[in-house]
Amino acid sequence: MRPLSLFMGHILFPIRSLQSKTRAISSRNIGIIASKRVRMEKRDESHGNNGVETTARSINPRVDKLQQFVRSDSTGGWEDSWEQDVTPWDLGQPTPVILHLHQTGALPKGRALVPGCGSLSSSSPNASYFTFSKADFFTWSPTELFDLIIDYTFFCAIEPDMRLAWAKRIHDILKPGGELITLMFPISDQVGGPPYKVSVSDYEEVLHPMGFKAISIVDNELAIRPRQGREKLGRWKRSSAQSSL
Repeated sequence: MRPLSLFMGHILFPIRSLQSKTRAISSRNIGIIASKRVRMEKRDESHGNNGVETTARSINPRVDKLQQFVRSDSTGGWEDSWEQDVTPWDLGQPTPVILHLHQTGALPKGRALVPGCGSLSSSSPNASYFTFSKADFFTWSPTELFDLIIDYTFFCAIEPDMRLAWAKRIHDILKPGGELITLMFPISDQVGGPPYKVSVSDYEEVLHPMGFKAISIVDNELAIRPRQGREKLGRWKRSSAQSSL
């Protein structure tokens, strides 16, 4: 089986200024699809379809195949998708808006976590900046809290009834006063998933009770073409109350 640890961390690939190593965590918990990376974007807009991204009503056979894997076997479907190279969400390059935030100095320094992150070769010259882990996001306990957590299409990959547990876990492993960045996608009326449709109110409903306050929520002007108009960038501050870790 191809080790999942080789497929973690591409979102933060270009970041060189973190003060400590970044830990990327994905889940392998039985029955929990939060474990895998569901980025329903094109790996490359040149791979046909003229960059048109698919939804639940997919015209892309690779996306259809992925959904078949997940629906037929919630414990192994995501593993199958990697082993058979059915990864239509993988851009194969840094996410533009995260790269922009880094280059403009808009990201906080310190330890950063990307739950369910995407692919990055362990032979990368930047690999020394990262620690990669395979674990259940909902039960994993880091040795230290994080200054920053970036959720990029992890929220939309999990079953909607798991979102409150997601918010509680984010709260528990983020430092008081730490920042959560959410790339909210897909903002649409699509049915089914993954990815499951999201809205700003979906995030507010689970984050507000955990003491998170939105600093800003704006349209992602740097979204890749298939996502334009369907993705927002949210930045949230965690309350100063002590974490339960």
